[in-house]
Amino acid sequence: MMTEYFSFSNLNISPEDIEELMGFEPDESPVPFPELIQTGLHLAPGLCHIIGGYKIFSNIKTDIRSETIEIENQLFSVGKTVASRLKNATQAALFLCTAGSGISEYAKKKSAEGDELMAYILDIIGSVTVDKAAGCLQEILLKEVSGWGFGITESFSPGYCNWDVAEQQKLFSLLPPGFCTVSLSATSLMHPVKSVSGVTGIGEGCEQTGYQCKWCNDSNCIYGKIRRRKKVKKNL
Repeated sequence: MMTEYFSFSNLNISPEDIEELMGFEPDESPVPFPELIQTGLHLAPGLCHIIGGYKIFSNIKTDIRSETIEIENQLFSVGKTVASRLKNATQAALFLCTAGSGISEYAKKKSAEGDELMAYILDIIGSVTVDKAAGCLQEILLKEVSGWGFGITESFSPGYCNWDVAEQQKLFSLLPPGFCTVSLSATSLMHPVKSVSGVTGIGEGCEQTGYQCKWCNDSNCIYGKIRRRKKVKKNL
């Protein structure tokens, strides 16, 4: 089991990262967004407390027919996509990563003051922050297991790829209480809000192929919209 603290500056978050998640092309967000983004990125280092960690479990069992994964006697009904991607995994890492509560609390404060645009920008920055930190966590995991001759899959989270978000409860039950300062409500919502959890497959036959929108039927997913927009632009 390991935990890692991340510096906001080391995540190399750019204004373009924020614009992309807002639905704009790089450097094409209209006034007043460029200035607000710069202000938000200036505030973020003092608002974020970024921490991530994972715990590796051995001897997992994946059943593609029942679309399940068993880890430490916990049976996860992960759906067809996740089960098929983890079919070659002999181990799995359960992970948590958070940007901390500070940025969300400050966004709520700005909203209460009537500054809805700044609140929106801070919310987006919080989402990008935890996403970038989770990516860094994956890199740390890959470096560790590559020394064993293993590769890793993409990470998958409850709530995506037809994996019921309620299974967060099972995931959290396999991690120490308060791991990475993240807690879970009875309705399976994480606190701090800007947090992500999930599983990554580990094994000799595991590899990262990049996420595919065909894996998920969520037509409202912002990341899916970004990928579809890039694909259309590339084909023009």
